[in-house]
Amino acid sequence: MRILAVITGDYGRRHAGNVRQHAPAGWSLAEWLAPTTLPLFIDYPEDYVPADLPPADLVLAFQEHKGVAELIPDVCSVTGAQAVIAPVDSEAWLPRGLARQLRGWLADDGVACVTPKPLCSLTERDYLVTRRQREPYDNPLIAEFARYFGQPDLRIAVDPDSRAIGDVEVLRDAVCGCARHVAAGLAGVTADDAEFEAGMLHHHYPCLASMGIDPDFSDTLMHVSGNLLRDNVAEQVKPFKQVTRIRPSS
Repeated sequence: MRILAVITGDYGRRHAGNVRQHAPAGWSLAEWLAPTTLPLFIDYPEDYVPADLPPADLVLAFQEHKGVAELIPDVCSVTGAQAVIAPVDSEAWLPRGLARQLRGWLADDGVACVTPKPLCSLTERDYLVTRRQREPYDNPLIAEFARYFGQPDLRIAVDPDSRAIGDVEVLRDAVCGCARHVAAGLAGVTADDAEFEAGMLHHHYPCLASMGIDPDFSDTLMHVSGNLLRDNVAEQVKPFKQVTRIRPSS
């Protein structure tokens, strides 16, 4: 699979770097540093998109400037890309209205587009858009990417006697690499402490989701991201946790 990452800063660079480092054999990833000095109204987006961008199957829209989203349809036209992942890790970078418009523009061109909010809610079938709503999709290119990068999925082995975590396999990493960081830190942690430790490890990793309160979640997207990972850990260690029962005095 040929991937083009559209970036404007450190957020995109970190994501692209993690994908490049851990992508399966046969994937290639190129980067385009998009312009950030853009007019308020872009009449001719094609004027800002180089004609020599490399061919791509999938575009990762990792820009940190909302105006760059308007360039994505022309990026797809130049590269021949048939699918786009445009995460909403901050409403300042891709407001919900613009995300809806982008999906519509690309659909008119026959290009699939998903806008996971946050990026680490993306699975092979759907993604979050609000606290209680997951949006389904059906596109093999996006699903192939989401097999490896998206909503964190760890496979945790717990010793039934000591109730300590042994091996932790990363089935699906977060695009930023956070799931690998958490997996490395969970080895030796007891089942009782695993959920808390996973949350702390996530908290101390440089999560790139917004820390502002998001109206669709009534929470920060960084906290939403952390909860997705903690829930994955909690479900697997639950059978090994020590349950303390308090008998009321008679």
